[in-house]
Amino acid sequence: MTNGIERPLDLLNNAKNKEVLVHLKGDKQFVGTLLAFDIHINLVLDNTKEMQDHEIKRNIGLTFLRGDTIIFISPAQTALKKE
Repeated sequence: MTNGIERPLDLLNNAKNKEVLVHLKGDKQFVGTLLAFDIHINLVLDNTKEMQDHEIKRNIGLTFLRGDTIIFISPAQTALKKE
């Protein structure tokens, strides 16, 4: 596979300490720095921001997101609009 990723959790391991976009059930989106995760894809994010229409809705800070609510996780470079 590409970029040394052979298993799904390898992608998350490569994203540790980097900004990620997390899309949850209920159409919620969060952007934050991925600090930790487990085999259930529970995530701990720091400097977390709730996003709406590609803009920051509110700052949350340190956050735990439960894995069974997550639809996808992606690099966040394009998630934030520069103001």
